[in-house]
Amino acid sequence: MDDICKKFGLNVKKYRQNKEYSQEKLAEISGLHRTYISSIERGTRSISLNNIEKIAKSLDVEIYQLFKF
Repeated sequence: MDDICKKFGLNVKKYRQNKEYSQEKLAEISGLHRTYISSIERGTRSISLNNIEKIAKSLDVEIYQLFKF
C-alpha cells in the first residue's frame, strides 16, 4: 500500500493509544469494524473521507492532525 496510508495509519494508532482505546473501543465509538481499524493502522487499506472524519471525531482530534507526518 502507499506510503501515505502507512503514515496515516501510524497516526491513527498513536492517537488511539494516547486515548488508551483498544481497536475494539475505537471501532465501537466510530461505528466502524475492528478489522477495518486494524487494516487502517497497518496501512493496508485506503480510507474514505467520511471514515476519516468518523475516526477523527472519535479520537477528539482535528482531521488535519491525522495527516501531520
